[in-house]
Amino acid sequence: MAYFNIVAATTESTVVAEYEPKATRSDAYQSEAELERELIRVLTTQGYEYLSIHTEGDLVKNLRTQLEKLNDYVFTDSEWEQFFADCIANNNEGIVEKTRKIQSDHIQTLHRDNGMTKNISLIDKKNIHNNFLQVINQYEVGIEDGANHDNRYDVTVLVNGLPLIHIELKRRGVAIREAFNQIKRYQRDSFWAGHGLFEYVQIFVISNGTHTKYYSNTTRNSHIKEMDESGRRKSKKTSNSFEFTSFWADGKNKVIPDLIDFTKTFFAKHTILNVLTRYCVFTSEDVLMVMRPYQIAATERILNRIEVSTTYKKVGTIEAGGYIWHTTGSGKTLTSFKTAQLASQFSYIDKVLFVVDRKDLDYQTMKEYDRFEKGAANGNASTAILKRQLEDTDAKIIITTIQKLDHFVTKNKGHTVFEKHCVIIFDECHRSQFGDMHKKITKAFKNYHLFGFTGTPIFSKNAVRGKHAELLTTPQAFGGEADKDGRPTLPLHAYTIVNAINDENVLPFRIDYVDTVKKKENIKDKNVKAIDIERVMGAPERIKEVSEYILEHFDQKTRRNSYYSLKGKRMAGFNSIFAVSSIPMAMKYYTEIKRLLAEQRRQLTVATIFSYSANEEDPDDVLGEEGFDTEALDQTSRDFLESAIKDYNEAFHTNFDTSADKFQNYYKDLSMRVKNREVDLLIVVNMFLTGFDATTLNTLWVDKNLKMHGLIQAYSRTNRILNSVKTYGNIICFRDLQQATDDALALFGDENAGGIVLLKSFEDYYHGFEDANGRYHPGYIDLLERLDAEFPLGQEIIGERAEKEFIKLFSAILSLRNILASFDKFGDVENMSERDLQDYQSIYIDLYDKYRNRDDGDKENINDDIVFEIELIKQVEVNIDYILMLVEKYHDGNCEDKEILATIQKAVDASLQLRSKKELIEQFISRVNVETSVQSDWRRYVSEQEEADLTEIISTENLKPDETRKFIENAFRDGAVKTTGTDIDKLMPPVSRFGGGNRAEKKQGVIDKLKAFFEKYFGII
Repeated sequence: MAYFNIVAATTESTVVAEYEPKATRSDAYQSEAELERELIRVLTTQGYEYLSIHTEGDLVKNLRTQLEKLNDYVFTDSEWEQFFADCIANNNEGIVEKTRKIQSDHIQTLHRDNGMTKNISLIDKKNIHNNFLQVINQYEVGIEDGANHDNRYDVTVLVNGLPLIHIELKRRGVAIREAFNQIKRYQRDSFWAGHGLFEYVQIFVISNGTHTKYYSNTTRNSHIKEMDESGRRKSKKTSNSFEFTSFWADGKNKVIPDLIDFTKTFFAKHTILNVLTRYCVFTSEDVLMVMRPYQIAATERILNRIEVSTTYKKVGTIEAGGYIWHTTGSGKTLTSFKTAQLASQFSYIDKVLFVVDRKDLDYQTMKEYDRFEKGAANGNASTAILKRQLEDTDAKIIITTIQKLDHFVTKNKGHTVFEKHCVIIFDECHRSQFGDMHKKITKAFKNYHLFGFTGTPIFSKNAVRGKHAELLTTPQAFGGEADKDGRPTLPLHAYTIVNAINDENVLPFRIDYVDTVKKKENIKDKNVKAIDIERVMGAPERIKEVSEYILEHFDQKTRRNSYYSLKGKRMAGFNSIFAVSSIPMAMKYYTEIKRLLAEQRRQLTVATIFSYSANEEDPDDVLGEEGFDTEALDQTSRDFLESAIKDYNEAFHTNFDTSADKFQNYYKDLSMRVKNREVDLLIVVNMFLTGFDATTLNTLWVDKNLKMHGLIQAYSRTNRILNSVKTYGNIICFRDLQQATDDALALFGDENAGGIVLLKSFEDYYHGFEDANGRYHPGYIDLLERLDAEFPLGQEIIGERAEKEFIKLFSAILSLRNILASFDKFGDVENMSERDLQDYQSIYIDLYDKYRNRDDGDKENINDDIVFEIELIKQVEVNIDYILMLVEKYHDGNCEDKEILATIQKAVDASLQLRSKKELIEQFISRVNVETSVQSDWRRYVSEQEEADLTEIISTENLKPDETRKFIENAFRDGAVKTTGTDIDKLMPPVSRFGGGNRAEKKQGVIDKLKAFFEKYFGII
C-alpha cells in the first residue's frame, strides 16, 4: 500500500502545531500597568489598531465607523439611530440575546430612509480577515451611566467596533482567580450599564502575566430553569466557576501560560477570528461553549484529512480517515458535533453519518447534539427512517446507531447512497461491535472517509483475541498519521488522561485496595480455575463483608457531610456506582445491601440494572458489551430484575418492567436520576461503565476484574469536574487491581502517568512530601503547627499582612482537609477539634466579610492577592434544621444547659449562611421556655418578624408597598436579589434624576436594606 505525506497546506491552523516560548525573560519587577502596556504593544505589532477610547460616546462613534467600513455603506444619522437602538442596543436584550446576535444572527436588517432594507453584518464569518481588530484600555463606566459603582476595565479587543473579548490583568505573583473575581464584579456592577455594549463580550481572558486562561461569557452568567414545588419557574445560577476556565495550548497539548506567548498565539488574527466565528457553539440552552485547543486541533486535523485525501483521490481507502484519541471526559461529543457540522459544509460532501451504540444514541449523544443546536442533526427511530434520511438530499448530518446502519447495509445492497461522498464518524470506536461493522461499511460504501473517536484506543496490547483477528486495533480499522516507518498507526490528534488532568479538565483518581480474600498458602494462581476464584468471591460471608464495608464507609467516601448547590438545590455529598463481576453477583449484593439497610433502619436509594451479555463469562473480554436484551436472561435473573425494578417504581412512583420498551425507558429514567443524584448506589455489571457522564458521581466500588481500556473507562465515570468540593474520583477496589491499574495507565498515559493520574498517599498529604522537582509540599500536620504557633486562638490577628497570611494558611488547611476526608485513617488521627475548627472558621469568615465589603468601585482597595476557599467553607456548614435540633435539646433540658447555647453560638458564627440570621436566632432562643413548641413557634416567630421588618423598610424608605412585596417574593423565588435592570426602580419613590435628589445614593441604600432583609430571611423556614 502506498502512503503519502503532506508537503504544504495553505489553510492556516487555528492551533499552532508547536510553540517554543520566548527563551529569555526579565527578572525585574513588573507592575500591572507595565504588563498592560506590553500586552498592547504586542497586539499592535500583530496588526491590531490601538484606540484611545475611554467613554461610551467615543465607543459608539467608532462602532458606527467600523460597521460602515465592514459593510461598505454609510448610514444617515436617522438610519444609524434606528439601527443602533433596535439592533445593537435594544433595551429588552441582555447577554443571551447579544450572544445569539454574534453567534447566529450576525446579519441584521437595516430599514433605510428610502423605505428599502439592507443587510448589515456585525461580523463577517465567511471571510474572517475582512473583520477589523482594535484594542482599547482603561475604559470607564460610572454611576452616571447607571452602574452600581465606578469601574475601569483593563484591556478590551473590539471586533468591528464591538467589544467581543475582554482581558483582565493582575500583576505577576497575584492569584489569577482574582482577575476572574474582578470580571464577576464587573458583570454584577457595570457591564450592563449605559447601552450595555460590554454584554457583547463573548470571551474573557484572565492573566497575572505568568498564567493566562480564557472562558466564555456564560461560564458565570449561565442560568438553568427548573420547577419548584409550587410549580413556579425557578432560576438559579449554575455552579460553573473558576474550575471551568481553560488554558491555551499548541497542537501537542503543551500549555502556553505566559501572557505574551498567549497573545502571540491565541490573539494571532486568524486564530482569534476563527475561535469567534467557527469554534464557539451557542447551545439550545443559551450557553456559549468556546472549544478548547485540543478540540479545535482535532477538528481541523479531520477537516484537513478530508480535503487532502479528496484532492489526492484517496477517498474510500484507509488513507482518507484516521482516529482521534481524546480521553474520557474531555468533551468528545462537542468535538464530534463541530467536526460533523463543518464537514457537512464542504460542497462536495453529500452525507455526514455519526454512528453510536444504541444506548448512547437514545440517552446521551442524541440529547447532547440536540442541546448544541436544535435540528442540527437528524436522529432516527427506525431503519426505515434512516433509509429515508439517507435518500433526502437536505439531510446532511445523520445520527444513527450502529445496529440500524448494520441493518440498512445488509438489507439495501446496491443502494445509491453507497456511491455518495460520505464522512462516517464512529463514537467510542474502541467497542467490539465496531469491528463487526467495519467490513460491511468498507465493502458497501465506495467514497467514504472513516473517522473514529475514542478515549481508549485498541492497540495490540489491549486487543481482544477473537473472530476478527485481522481488525484487532484502532489504527488497523481507521488508519491515522504515519509513524516513523511510514505506517498510518498514530492518531490524527491525541489528548490523553495525563494531558486532561494536567490541564485540570478532569480530576485525578484516589484508589483504595481493600483485601477481602485471604488466600490459602502453597496454592498458586495458575492451579486455581477462574470459576473457583469466582466461587470464593461469591461466598455469602464475603458478600456480607463487602456490603458492610460499603455501608460503613458510604458517607465518608461520598462526602455526605459536604454540601454544595446543584441546579438550585442544596445537595449533601455525591453518589456512586458498584461494578460487580456477573449478574448472580449483582443479585447477591443488591439483596444483602437492601437487607443491611433495613436492619440498620437507614435510608439509601439503591438500584440495579443488567441485561444479557453473551461475553460475560469470557475472561479475555476487557469490558463486556451489554445491550437491552432481557429476553435472553434466564428466568431467575429476569424475575430478580423485575423485583428490583418494582422497588425502583415504589421509590419514584414510576411504572417500568423488563419488557423491551419499558426496560429501555427504565434505563433512560435511571440515567437521569443518577445524574440528578437521586440514586445513591447503582449496582451494575457492565452498563453505565462506558459513555455515561454524571458530574455528581464521585465513587466507584469495584468487585470485578477490570483491565486496560475497560478499567480506564470504568474509573472515568468518577472524575468529571463539578466544583471545588469534588477534588478527585474515588475508586475502592475489593480485588487486587493494582497491576492492572498500572498497566492501563502506562498504555493510555505513559509509564510515569501514575504520579499524575493518581492522588498521593495519606502519609504524603498528612506529613508532607517532596515532588519530582525537589519542591517540598507541607503536610496537614505542618500547617496545623504553623496555625497554632502563629495564630493561636484567643489572640487577635493584627494588621493586613497578618490577616492575609492567616487567610492563605487556613485556605491551605481547608484544601488539605478536603482531600484527607475520604481516607479511612483521617478520622482516627484528626488533630483539630470540632470546636477549634469552628473558632478558626469564624475568624476566617470575619475576614472574608471584611475584605468582601470593601468598596468594589475603588480599585486600590480590591483584595487582589488572596483567595478564599468559600465553597470549602460552605460544604461543612450547618443549617437551620441543625440549630433547631439543638434548641429542642435545650428546651427538653428545661432550658438549663448553657453549653448547648455556646454550641449554637459557635455553629452560627462559623456559618456563612446563618450569620445573617444570628440576631433572629438569638432573639428566638431568649423567648424559649418550657411551654415553647420549638418548630411551630419558630415558624410563627419568623413570619411575624419578617412582616415587621419589611413593613419598616417600606415605611422608612417610602417604597411602593405592592411593588416591594412582589420584588421580595421574586427574590425568594429566584434565590437572589435582582439589582440590575429596572425592577428596583419600579418600587422607588419619585426622586429627581437631575440634581438635588441624590437618586443614586438613595437607590443604593434601598438595595443594601433589601439585600440584608433577603439574607436574614432566605431559607430560614
